[in-house]
Amino acid sequence: MPSSVSRNASHSITQVSLFAALMAVMGLIPKIDLPLGVPITVQSLGVMLAGAMLGPWRGLQAMALFLGAVALGLPLLAGGRGGIGVFMAPSAGYLLGYAPAAWITGLVMQALPQGDFASPARARRIAFNAFASAVLGGLLSLHAFGVLGLMLLAKLGFMQALAATLVFVPGDLIKCVLCALIVHTIARGMPDWRFGGRNG
Repeated sequence: MPSSVSRNASHSITQVSLFAALMAVMGLIPKIDLPLGVPITVQSLGVMLAGAMLGPWRGLQAMALFLGAVALGLPLLAGGRGGIGVFMAPSAGYLLGYAPAAWITGLVMQALPQGDFASPARARRIAFNAFASAVLGGLLSLHAFGVLGLMLLAKLGFMQALAATLVFVPGDLIKCVLCALIVHTIARGMPDWRFGGRNG
């Protein structure tokens, strides 16, 4: 029994570390700077994937590990940014939203029915679940944190902050679709993967 617990713990640590590393790799893709100081990056896709693939708690842990490394000064954000200063910038709300957004994505993914393992439609169902989870967690909740950050740090009114964050929505919807496609591929190739961190 202890060895089984140890294997599960090691497996979880490995997955958390791998998704934190995936976020760092996504940071190598160049960002697109916007006037408000909030860049367009690919890393929000990593937030969606962490929640959908790992579930709420391990998804949250992966984002917390990644943000902890950023806070220590590692240049892991798109554009080679890192250090405490990035958490004082207008984009800080989005960054601080990474962990709760992954958690919410994982909760939704965990709650949705995934279908019978023997069903050929299971991969499609899981892909749809991933899209819905990404929209609720990786898009809506992440943008809610972003709006709050813009209001507090960029001193924008609510409507101004909301209008500013709407610029990112079309691109983030594309990321939701990409998240679903990636999850669909994994569901077909690794049917025993526990999406959303489910136990069964």
